[in-house]
Amino acid sequence: MLQQSWTEQSQLTVFHLVQPVEGGVARVVTDLVRAQTSEGLRTVVACPQGGTLASDAAEAGAQVHTWPAVRAPGPRLAGEVMTAARLVRQSRPHVVHAHSAKAGLAGRLALRGRVPTVFQPHAWSFEAVRGREAALALAWERYAARWTSRTLCVSETERETGEVAGITARWSVIRNGVDLGHFRPDEGAGRAAARAALPLLSGIPAGAPLVVCVGRLCRQKGQDVLLRAWRQVAAPGARLVLVGDGPDGERLRADAPPGVLFAGASRDTRPWFHAADVVVLPSRWEGMALAPLEAMACGRPVVLTDVSGARESLPPGQEAHCLVPPEDPAALATALTALLGDPGLRASLGHAARTHTRSARDVRETAAAVSDLYRELLSLHRPMTRKRTER
Repeated sequence: MLQQSWTEQSQLTVFHLVQPVEGGVARVVTDLVRAQTSEGLRTVVACPQGGTLASDAAEAGAQVHTWPAVRAPGPRLAGEVMTAARLVRQSRPHVVHAHSAKAGLAGRLALRGRVPTVFQPHAWSFEAVRGREAALALAWERYAARWTSRTLCVSETERETGEVAGITARWSVIRNGVDLGHFRPDEGAGRAAARAALPLLSGIPAGAPLVVCVGRLCRQKGQDVLLRAWRQVAAPGARLVLVGDGPDGERLRADAPPGVLFAGASRDTRPWFHAADVVVLPSRWEGMALAPLEAMACGRPVVLTDVSGARESLPPGQEAHCLVPPEDPAALATALTALLGDPGLRASLGHAARTHTRSARDVRETAAAVSDLYRELLSLHRPMTRKRTER
């Protein structure tokens, strides 16, 4: 009955506070906005300028505000917190959904439990840094749980990582989904047609084995490990394409062995999945990466490192072929060599991946589960106080 009183009073408003503004986080937020807007919710997005998020979220139906926040904590944090608080006051949301570590930091400092607050790590911050920075990041996450109505993880392993690290939170797990209407098989056109449509591939032989890695060029995604592995891949004439841009781009280009191509950032990665024989993502940490789900929805086999979300992404039984330890170039090279040398195995794995992903990873179901979570929180919410959270 309490939930009815909320929805009868006003259109349910969700405020997404977001940093970063590109890559998987931006796609997750845009997909949520699109689904929530179509459901009748009012969506507000506050994020920095640059990247793709602001324009994509506006096109999907959100009211977008500029939140001038950098990715890392620093001397600008106080101003970022004040701006976030002001934008929330202006928007009068029923729920605030903070995405990734920086938005989770600023948003929870700004609100301190006064509005139902969902924090979605999109991979834990303390896994991204080392030494004292990691200790401080973990200490903050343990403390900030008192101001978090629900910590939303995209895989069971992401939740387990938080629990093992000592974060005492109210947990929910809603696995990532992808747009199955867009990321679909090539409908008989085949790899040759997909490759012909990509100018970067015009100079390579039609039958050359092709491995594609889609992801921001940064330490998290592990492309440096992939380049070391590529020197050991035994597949004559094979090419590796890195699709994406980021802070490590210049260094990766300088270190790349023969046979490696750099495509830069791409607004639509589907053509690259259709062109690939194998898709690889050698991440050092994740929550549950989107690119492998998108590739599998297109019917392509993937090779992943065994980080959070990877096992939960794969169809049952594919671990032996498709999962390798993180930061292990030799194991990565062995897995890629085996798949590139066995077309029948690739076809079998790709078919199973397509069937599994298309049956279990629909972004519409993900978004509906997130909306249900909001409504649950509204039915239970009482403003959090220091006395209550420290009992």
